[in-house]
Amino acid sequence: MNHLEELGKAIRAYDTEGAGSSAQAAMEDGVDPLEGLDVVAGVMKEIGDGFESKELWLFDLIGAADAAKAALLVIEAKVLETGSQPDHLGTVVLGTVFGDMHNIGKTMVGALLTASGFRVVDLGTNVTSAEFIQAAKDNNADIVALSALLTTTAVAQAKVIETLEEEGMRDHVKVMVGGGAITAEFAEMIGADGYRATAFEAVGLASELVGE
Repeated sequence: MNHLEELGKAIRAYDTEGAGSSAQAAMEDGVDPLEGLDVVAGVMKEIGDGFESKELWLFDLIGAADAAKAALLVIEAKVLETGSQPDHLGTVVLGTVFGDMHNIGKTMVGALLTASGFRVVDLGTNVTSAEFIQAAKDNNADIVALSALLTTTAVAQAKVIETLEEEGMRDHVKVMVGGGAITAEFAEMIGADGYRATAFEAVGLASELVGE
């Protein structure tokens, strides 16, 4: 079994450490990092399809997403080092807004976006408006995706949109919002470009937004 096969096996087994080490071994052996990205994307699509058809559970999706993320940290570092440029549908800056530490939904969205061909810059949780804006500038983002699980932190999504407008970026950066605290009505009220209730629907929305 070669390193890429081991990588796919590790993600399917929700083995975060194994996924990271297999990706590292593949990169050290000179495997094209773009091939590594293809493996991660393919396995995550497989897992996502299984979840959507109810053959797999939320636990499976979260476990695979965590393992995929560990591999992507290694592979994407190699992409930057070598200057390889994969074909992407677009770049998404993703994060949970300031004051909110919830990670699971955001991680699932990021993994599924990656599997669908997007370049995802995951800023993690408790992300300030300034951090979102800087990341959008640094990565020439097409979309900023904002997650908020708490009603007390949902207002931070509005702050990010306001800051994008102040920076003159709103015309070319789309904003999608989601999370347990968010509704379609709230998204419209704060001026977001779209809202979806599930991770799978979020991927469809992202595809629509980059196609506009």
